[in-house]
Amino acid sequence: MSSPIDAVLRHVDGALDQSRARLFELLRIPSISAQPDHAPDCVRAAEWCRAQLAGLGFAAELRPTPGHPIVVAHHPGPAGYAGPHVLFYGHYDVQPVDPLELWHSAPFDPQYVDGPRGKRFVARGAVDDKGQTMMFIEALRAWKEAGGGIPARITVLIEGEEEVGSRNLEPFLAANKAELAADLALISDTGMWDIDTPAITTRLRGMCYVQVTLKAANRDLHSGLYGGSALNPINALTKILGDLHDDQGRIQLPGFYDGIPPISNAQRAQWDQLGFDEGAFLGDIGLTVPIGERGYSALERLWARPTADVNGIWGGYTGAGSKTVIPSEAAAKVTFRLVPGQDPDAIADRFKRFVEERLPAGATVTYETGTATPGIEVSTDSPWVRAAQDVLAAEYGRPAMLIGSGGSIPVVTSLRKVLEIDALLMGFGLDDDQVHSPNEKFEERCFHHGIRSHARLLDRFAAG
Repeated sequence: MSSPIDAVLRHVDGALDQSRARLFELLRIPSISAQPDHAPDCVRAAEWCRAQLAGLGFAAELRPTPGHPIVVAHHPGPAGYAGPHVLFYGHYDVQPVDPLELWHSAPFDPQYVDGPRGKRFVARGAVDDKGQTMMFIEALRAWKEAGGGIPARITVLIEGEEEVGSRNLEPFLAANKAELAADLALISDTGMWDIDTPAITTRLRGMCYVQVTLKAANRDLHSGLYGGSALNPINALTKILGDLHDDQGRIQLPGFYDGIPPISNAQRAQWDQLGFDEGAFLGDIGLTVPIGERGYSALERLWARPTADVNGIWGGYTGAGSKTVIPSEAAAKVTFRLVPGQDPDAIADRFKRFVEERLPAGATVTYETGTATPGIEVSTDSPWVRAAQDVLAAEYGRPAMLIGSGGSIPVVTSLRKVLEIDALLMGFGLDDDQVHSPNEKFEERCFHHGIRSHARLLDRFAAG
């Protein structure tokens, strides 16, 4: 006798065209959270998600925030359910589409096209994060339509401000802590190792953002009349920023590396077995020579070591042609990617002291701080990680890799801090999906396997 999961997986396979059609409906909504003109579109996208969940039997509603609304939906699961209460998180907002001229098709007119690995979807939000959110919703639909009903106790939270920093999410979590209590958070906003090899992300780097502005004279100056006498803030700021790294790639803030635990030999051995080709990784973006902290492998540098980068710098005249001025001020945006063991607020303070110790006479400095999230590590002994490893191995016929991510997902920090739960990061994106870039895409094979994998995971949770 076949089990319900067999019928559910057959239903997923047979309904893939309809699943794609529903995803395309959502992709057509230009829910760009960063642009005020698209605020009504964000509401439309939220309402679309709410309606989908309500149609699956969830108690679903839109919750207002000072920004874009949050979708909250609850389903109690079957009578007598003894498994974990799962909080699924996704986001319906997307990045701006600029530069528009580099798109091969309209960003919100989803295309179903051939690629080197089969069919793919091309649209803004295809993989980040509408496509990955819809995988879970379609898995729920398959259970409702072919498996006898939703098999687990589930809360769904879909926000609309992830692409602008989720500034209203943490206050929302705190205000609704009792309602949103769960045993784990399930998030699909990460990637696979490659299209044939599933992965669970167990490490995320955190972030510390500081904008620094250095000021000198009370106005821009003629470089011929004042050059050689007046302080040039661009010269001074670039010299300070140039001191951030030594010739071995180590960051020179005093105490920057204090408290960082080394990765285990077992973790290092697993990463070595992945066979990461740094030459090909850099070759894809037109580079050949790796940089960064010496003495560590490529994956250690990307996943388990902190960084410091100047993301933008400006001052003086930047228009066409020449204008020979000594500017009155210069500014730069600086970010530090952090790993577990580092305090982002302490790093910001150390950076400020680093700048001020090198500040030339006659200059003043001001700062603006932004994102401050610590690095996250999820225990690989978690029962939820083990469950995901089992279902991914069953779906793909090979073990799931436990990987890190050089990026940051602030909601993971918020969920741990406010709701006191860890996240299971089971994503299906690929490195070449062009996230945040023109011609963003999602491979249909990843979308299909993602639905099936989520359906399997729900079955595992239902088993208790």
